[in-house]
Amino acid sequence: MPDTAHIVKSYSQELVRLHALLSEMGGLVEDQVAQACRAVLEGDGEAATRAVELDPKVDRLEREVEQFVIRLLALRQPMAQDLRQIVAALKTTGDIERIGDLAKNIAKRGLVLQQQTLPFSLATVAHMARLVQENLKTVIDAADAADPDRAMEVWRSDEAIDDIYTALFRELLTYMIEDPRNITPCAHLLFIAKNLERVGDHATNIAETIYYAARGETLTEARPKGGSSAGPVPAPPSPTV
Repeated sequence: MPDTAHIVKSYSQELVRLHALLSEMGGLVEDQVAQACRAVLEGDGEAATRAVELDPKVDRLEREVEQFVIRLLALRQPMAQDLRQIVAALKTTGDIERIGDLAKNIAKRGLVLQQQTLPFSLATVAHMARLVQENLKTVIDAADAADPDRAMEVWRSDEAIDDIYTALFRELLTYMIEDPRNITPCAHLLFIAKNLERVGDHATNIAETIYYAARGETLTEARPKGGSSAGPVPAPPSPTV
């Protein structure tokens, strides 16, 4: 006759292990995004290198979580809330891994920007980076605590990031129109800003997953979105006579 107490204890330990893997992966990606932003805003080449070097560790953890979840589903056949938590962990690690990829791309662009002359302030980029990092930290903490209320804070605040991205998109286009020498650095900053905006979107995905895992229902509201960057392109300045 199987030792039921032993099976339950072992299963609980496996769930704790899954939670620990998710927390470790989230912490690595938080650091990766912070290093990537430092590379861009401070011209820190060492920070860029660290961000890139962290990516394989994040990828390995994603594979480990995937294998762990498959094993849990096959051997434990979880039901109800346990099943939601396990599936949510798998979905969350996919979003976290993608955030790591975006951070790596931001860091690489940061290295390129060090070789460019920027005739304008990075204040808007810095503001966007700060909001993205705050949302990422909040959603990772919410995942760690299985807190749907904190997750909803992130879900609602993503609109502000979208609005900043739209404003930055138009600002950078204006710089490029005014002086062709600005095209190269502005193009890199556009990619950086888009990657930051995508980090915010993945944080929102994680928030929705946390909500589902905790409440057992999906959000029925439309996801808040800011203005679109596809609006009219600013007109070129009038030629001076």
